[in-house]
Amino acid sequence: MSTNPFIWLQHILPQHLLSRGAGSLASSENRRLKDMLIRRFIDAYDVQMDEAQRPVSEYRSFNDFFTRALKPGMRPLADGASDILCPADGAVSQLGTIKDGRIMQAKGQSYTAAELLGGDDALAAGFEGGSFITIYLSPSDYHRVHMPVAGQLQHTAYIPGDLFSVNTATAADVPRLFSRNERLSSVFATDTGRMASVMVGAMIVASIETVWSGLVQPHGKQVVTTDFTAGEHDFSAGDEMGRFLLGSTVILLFEPGKIAWREGLKPLDKVRMGEGIAKKNQGKL
Repeated sequence: MSTNPFIWLQHILPQHLLSRGAGSLASSENRRLKDMLIRRFIDAYDVQMDEAQRPVSEYRSFNDFFTRALKPGMRPLADGASDILCPADGAVSQLGTIKDGRIMQAKGQSYTAAELLGGDDALAAGFEGGSFITIYLSPSDYHRVHMPVAGQLQHTAYIPGDLFSVNTATAADVPRLFSRNERLSSVFATDTGRMASVMVGAMIVASIETVWSGLVQPHGKQVVTTDFTAGEHDFSAGDEMGRFLLGSTVILLFEPGKIAWREGLKPLDKVRMGEGIAKKNQGKL
């Protein structure tokens, strides 16, 4: 176990109980409580409320504020015909190539694509040699997650697990962090081949929500998979696909030869939803 006190506490604290407690507070519609939580959060994290569609007084709860919509035009979209769009506001944690089935988490730390995808070896094999990017959403960021490319939803898997923090310090110290935390994997058929978008839960994250099924069952004990028929859920590039009720991380996986990361894009770079983070390899689709 780590000697870092922050990491050590995460190992011994009741992660799921704390997250459920935080979720109860965040969902409260008591006006005095929710206004106090929202205003203190804005001050603590310097939230840019000039981008938000509504003022503080109009949010029903802290969760309603945290998953706030932005004013139209706040996040212009790159060309979805040629670009891979950033799915969320945040910072690049890692990006690169999936080698020998493994995805880089931090220096000296990695995990397997199969673990990330809930033990689905066949699905993971299709991403061997492909591309991945991990984007960390800080507390102050916009917390809706969008489609990086147009696609049809094929399959989801809710994967139970721990609820470690997913910040830089924890990613560097907790082995296989993203493949052991609770998460939702969503697989889409796109013009760049199959793409997986994995929303990873974290300490104090009350839950994950998708536009097709609402709140995802939190803190369960079994992997829950769902298959979808062609055309049941179609998305354009930039469409909202889900949101975090309290922040976390999104990981994208692409098949080999399908995309090329934007030149100069590197870990710790700040990114915004809708900007181009990669180009489609048009000749290899």
